[in-house]
Amino acid sequence: MAKKVIPTETERCIESMIAVFQKYAGREITNSPNTLSKTEFLTFMNTELASFTQNQKDPGVLDRMMKKLDLNCDGQLDFQEFLNLIGGLAQACHASFTAAPQPMKKM
Repeated sequence: MAKKVIPTETERCIESMIAVFQKYAGREITNSPNTLSKTEFLTFMNTELASFTQNQKDPGVLDRMMKKLDLNCDGQLDFQEFLNLIGGLAQACHASFTAAPQPMKKM
């Protein structure tokens, strides 16, 4: 009998990222199942990263994010471009979590 291999936390995170991408990619009939259209990207952002999108004061921020992430300028995000978004968000979160507390000013 084969030994059951339990995925590591990192492996589960990777599987989760792939599953989330696939959940939103290709929803539109005219879109590839391997890319996010602008509409699919906005749905992903408003659903999966709702706290981020709701806290944005600038209504054009998501459009600019899509354009910046779309490295090959095809109007869609492939998995690599999607990972650039996730990596950038992870870096920003890491930086905010590891920021040294500011010393209190003496009055």
